[in-house]
Amino acid sequence: MTAPTASTAPTPSRLDPERLRRLREAAFRIRQYSLVQAEVQGQGYIGQALDIADVLAVLFTDQLRLDPQDPEAEGRDRFQLSIGHYALALYAALVEAKFLPEEELRTYAADGSRLPMSSMRTYTPGVEISGGSLGHGLGIANGVAMGLKRKGSDRVVCNLLSDGELGEGSTWEAAAVAAHHGLDNLLAIVDFNDQQADGKSTHMLSMEPVTDKFEAFGWLARRCSGHDLPALVQHLTELRESEEPRPRVLVVDTTLGKGVDFLEAREKLHFMRVAEEEWAEAHRTLEQSHRALLEEDAR
Repeated sequence: MTAPTASTAPTPSRLDPERLRRLREAAFRIRQYSLVQAEVQGQGYIGQALDIADVLAVLFTDQLRLDPQDPEAEGRDRFQLSIGHYALALYAALVEAKFLPEEELRTYAADGSRLPMSSMRTYTPGVEISGGSLGHGLGIANGVAMGLKRKGSDRVVCNLLSDGELGEGSTWEAAAVAAHHGLDNLLAIVDFNDQQADGKSTHMLSMEPVTDKFEAFGWLARRCSGHDLPALVQHLTELRESEEPRPRVLVVDTTLGKGVDFLEAREKLHFMRVAEEEWAEAHRTLEQSHRALLEEDAR
């Protein structure tokens, strides 16, 4: 029998019902918080925030070792957002993880706010790197992972990057360096929503098969739906606990605008403008989607 690979990994088992409910509620609140922020400006990278909410719920409430009372604690895991324009989602996750008060969300992108439109380390508690120049996040993660290894730390560096960043040569240079140095404390997550500013990622520069490419670079690679909570938990747990001396990557297939059907159906998905009268409908639809998932889980 052959060992499991990126394409033959075992089917994730069901989560304990209470654990699943807790994660489901966290993902719902992260989507709610993202909508609250976006409504302040009437526009933004809303689709991405909704698509990555399930992943962030698992990371920030189930997987990462973090201390909201001491965001700079030496013994923390490091979550690094390479894609700085996903800041809506990161701030929402930081509220869910108690790094920020919920009421601060309404200051999003305002003058003097700690929540700029693109995430910046110097502004916001819990933000590890300044994002925005795409293609550099994985290289930064390499350096931090090397530093932690030199200190003898067992903490993990988790870097969230986009499928569009796979078209940057610097990303693959960083991937080669990580494998060369055996950075088994590095976990990359690729949000594969197949959308860039100018169109579909697969039309701009297809990187399929993504997991095979990472495996060829020397990584341990897995892929699953970014909305399947049991699969996310299982794959992230197995990647973290693997004893193989190489970096790990989880590619997650996501749907822009997930949970709000009329946003999912928009033709322009990268940066959305939402009419004033649509916000109440967005919140109502999100609530309906959440209830439907809870009912499905109960069956």
